Amino acid sequence: MKPYLHDLVHVFDGREPRLIGGVAAGALVVLGICWWFIRRLRPSADELERRRCESISIRGRITDGYLVDARSLDGEESLSPTPEVLFYSYRLAGVTYNCAQDVSRLPERVRGFRLDQAVQVRYDPRNPGNSILVSESWSGLWLRQSSTEPKEQQHHD
Repeated sequence: MKPYLHDLVHVFDGREPRLIGGVAAGALVVLGICWWFIRRLRPSADELERRRCESISIRGRITDGYLVDARSLDGEESLSPTPEVLFYSYRLAGVTYNCAQDVSRLPERVRGFRLDQAVQVRYDPRNPGNSILVSESWSGLWLRQSSTEPKEQQHHD
């Protein structure tokens, strides 16, 4: 062995426990910082869903569909004017797609919805089952107007 490797082996042969502990603690701190940094950079599930919706709202194609059901996140039927999950259906190239979208983070975009109403669905042409009814910048719902707004229904784009 080369002399400096030989000396290094003797440092770690149990004669210097404080040095070994210090090196181990330093390595754990460095690994912890690396893990925290990588974890912090990873987008959350909400952020990934927001990005998916925005991508489809920008690049997706539009087709006609209809609302089937509205439920809460725990699966109960929702009588609320702002449900948490909307179920919808649409047909493309002879295939019927039945989908659901969690709209709990967009209550203002779904207020005034009606079941069995016609809607517009945006979908990814490369993966037609990947679709949305609403996003932060687009809505395919025809919403009822409040009493302070004009009586005509307006489609939100």
